[in-house]
Amino acid sequence: MISDKVKEILNEQINKEFYSAYLYLAMSAYFDDKGLYGFANWTKVQAKEEVDHGMIIFDYMNDRDCAVHLKQIDVPDTDFSSPIQVFEKILKHERYVTSSIESIANLSMDECDLATRNFINWYLKEQVEEEKNASDIIAKLKLFGDEKVSLYLIDKDLAKREYKSHEYN
Repeated sequence: MISDKVKEILNEQINKEFYSAYLYLAMSAYFDDKGLYGFANWTKVQAKEEVDHGMIIFDYMNDRDCAVHLKQIDVPDTDFSSPIQVFEKILKHERYVTSSIESIANLSMDECDLATRNFINWYLKEQVEEEKNASDIIAKLKLFGDEKVSLYLIDKDLAKREYKSHEYN
């Protein structure tokens, strides 16, 4: 049985995942507006993955016979100035999400909810990947600077990203 504390933190995480999708969509719109369609694609794919992450928790809670309480999603920040600044915001946001996932892991242990603790392991692994992806792009942007040719090549590379449905396994 899932405790009320764990139910609440899982409901909060659903909201955070859907907020993340909104944030990535705002970033995608920024990149579209700048003509950086590969960057726009990358962030749009990321938005879809964030919706998957929220839905996995949603389904887990339903499977455990817990009430899901959807909350209002905040308006995302849309103050972007450059691709590197956007990806620095992405890394900062993913670190925030990692911290939130770690809080779920810790609380589920404190509440002796081993099923949720086991479930959340997938998210911990996923967050390592999320942070690495953002860090790798930041490293490329820092290495090549603001040279238009380099930005063009990075944009082409990011355009190759394809959406793959995320499922808990």
